[in-house]
Amino acid sequence: MAMAGRIRSSLPLLSRMMAAADSMSGQRCALRRALLCPTFSKAEVSRNYSTDLAKKVDKVKVPLVLYGGSGNYASALYLAAVKANALDKVESEFVDLVAASARSSTFSQFMKDLTVPAGLRVKAISAICDEAKFSEVTKNFLVLLAENGRLRYLDDIIKKFRELTMAHRGEVKAIVTTVIPLPPEEEKELKETLQDVIGKGKKVILEQKIDPSILGGLVVEFDMKIFDMSIVTRAKQMERFLREPITDLF
Repeated sequence: MAMAGRIRSSLPLLSRMMAAADSMSGQRCALRRALLCPTFSKAEVSRNYSTDLAKKVDKVKVPLVLYGGSGNYASALYLAAVKANALDKVESEFVDLVAASARSSTFSQFMKDLTVPAGLRVKAISAICDEAKFSEVTKNFLVLLAENGRLRYLDDIIKKFRELTMAHRGEVKAIVTTVIPLPPEEEKELKETLQDVIGKGKKVILEQKIDPSILGGLVVEFDMKIFDMSIVTRAKQMERFLREPITDLF
């Protein structure tokens, strides 16, 4: 069975486990909720996951410096995956998991619901990982998130994790926004142009977005830069020019 199929087949486990959680007394649930969402600092992330690896991976460094809680988790996951020589596999597993969860309202609810006891979260996540035959790195990381009430941040964490994997492979993501999809020949030409701008040693990964509000033209975003060549922006620039007083040069 394909990985995505194994993930989907394991999601019904959540319904049964969540139903069992609803039978707990209100007093017990209140006590659980008070303990589920502790403040989790950068130091605590290191203690719980990456510090144990630090002695083994002291020569491994993240290709980008990420900030915030999600960035810390993503960096720890990257270090663990590199040490296990399983970066591509871990990335693929998380991509499949995020896609599967997006199609399951039950799983999405489970990820966000802090009233679900930590023990039940861990049990459910472990069952899903076993059913999907996830790697130990992926399973351990998901269990860590479950234990610390951070499953609701999984999408953002994996988004940052993929920034690290792309940087590791020397890939640069470029987002081009247009009114209609670019024809293949124009997409190829744009990609080649961006490749010339970025230079050798890096590979452009082009992502297209459709936004009718720009009216025409295109907007290109890559490497913290934005090139806005849309009709709506040019029209606004022209409007500002027309509203400015004419300087008397004579």
